[in-house]
Amino acid sequence: MITKEEALLKVEPKQLDQLLHPNFDADSLKNAKVVATGLAASPGAATGRIYFTAEDVMAAKENGVQDILLVRLETSPEDIEGMNIAHGILTIRGGMTSHAAVVARGMGTCCVSGCGVLKIDEEAKVLTLPDGRELHEGDYMSLDGSTGNVYAEEVKTVEPIIEGDFDTFMGWADEARKLKVRTNADTPRDAKQARTFGAEGIGLCRTEHMFFEEERIFNFRRMITAETLEAREEALEKILPYQRDDFEQLFKAMEGYGVNIRFLDPPLHEFLPHTDEEIKPLAESLGMTFEALKARVESLKEFNPMMGHRGCRLAVTYPEIAAMQTRAVIEAAINVNKEGLSVEPEIMIPLIGDTKELKFVKNVVVETADKIIAEAGVELNYKVGTMIEIPRAALTADKIAEDAEFFSFGTNDLTQMTYGFSRDDAAKFLSDYYSKQIFESDPFAKVDQEGVGQLMKIAVEKGRQTRPDIKLGICGEHGGEASSVEFCHRLGLTYVSCSPFRVPLARLAAAQAAVKEEMGIE
Repeated sequence: MITKEEALLKVEPKQLDQLLHPNFDADSLKNAKVVATGLAASPGAATGRIYFTAEDVMAAKENGVQDILLVRLETSPEDIEGMNIAHGILTIRGGMTSHAAVVARGMGTCCVSGCGVLKIDEEAKVLTLPDGRELHEGDYMSLDGSTGNVYAEEVKTVEPIIEGDFDTFMGWADEARKLKVRTNADTPRDAKQARTFGAEGIGLCRTEHMFFEEERIFNFRRMITAETLEAREEALEKILPYQRDDFEQLFKAMEGYGVNIRFLDPPLHEFLPHTDEEIKPLAESLGMTFEALKARVESLKEFNPMMGHRGCRLAVTYPEIAAMQTRAVIEAAINVNKEGLSVEPEIMIPLIGDTKELKFVKNVVVETADKIIAEAGVELNYKVGTMIEIPRAALTADKIAEDAEFFSFGTNDLTQMTYGFSRDDAAKFLSDYYSKQIFESDPFAKVDQEGVGQLMKIAVEKGRQTRPDIKLGICGEHGGEASSVEFCHRLGLTYVSCSPFRVPLARLAAAQAAVKEEMGIE
């Protein structure tokens, strides 16, 4: 009765979330009362007993607790093991691109973030609701990551059922779309999940996410707190095997599709030990006194870390980090190619604002990579590119393209720096912007086409002037949001990249953009 193209336009990409994640049982939800609402940071529904630390989550699982929620003021890299186990995550602070939100979306775990109407006492393990009621460790809560609703009770959930019609429908989408769809993935599990959802490669591997396990983060901390080059290189040697093995697993999971690996990006304070109990063993391993290491930790803290010593600036100060990561990437590619794959790794240097920064770090990468390839006696092609996430980079993209073989728009940071809003703190005041009709929606939820989008357009045009065949992608969280995907289609990007569970949404949104263009629909 209708064409495939018409059928594609009749399904909202957001509706696919209901197929891919658990949802609340309709009868159980009827009688449930919403006690608070936060940000709908990662879709799906979850119910369980609440625990306030990652350690308590792990202990609860060992003790046989089936349904578990992690409740935190805000999450940090050290919480990853608990986040892996929890069925849902609730944070009091943080926006749509906070640590909790980004990691939860990658894992396909339900998450409500920035729920500031709740009060938390992490030491006493008490959560106070707006009506004054208190919830304690082990009490039941339920979270709806698709609406941001929070319930102070058990609400039954139902698992999604994906049948053959889904694959047929997505096949129509793939026939229609022009944009490629990649995934943001840092673990083999995420990469495999994304492949089952149709991802055509990895558009963003956040290498810092590979250091969360206890042994790894210990050696990573040894590296960032070391005061001499020798001590830092010794720690890097211990980190190298982890990185190389992880990259091998990602290359294999992607079965020859492109893998874009971003070098170390976040400010180092995110990985610092916070307590005396964590500092003491680290000091012993470094041969430092407790007082000296504590002073070193304090010296690494920054006033405005998101605009501080991070991204390519780390590689400028510590080129040995970039050299180690290059070695891990290239050796991993050589190893998997010997097993029959044909991998061409993409090395991405983050937070470039000036072409001289890119030249400096790229030189470290190329010298290291070419030496390893020559010593191995093999042929291996690789690309070096950058993220466009600083307005200055977009405005000078013609110069940056002289050395960058690809651009990937990091729209989370590009939005942050264009607006001058902190990604994690903006939630404190944005509700006032909505109520007073200054903003209609969260500027981090979809690409601001009027401002941020214009910077992207400039970068695309200038980049292609210098390098007509430049590969262009987007790897911010907007890569899985329908209107943003349509905008990327109109810009003529090569691909969009998004969290694994948003890959089907991006595939459908890309198809709809192509169909609308073909049919002349605005």
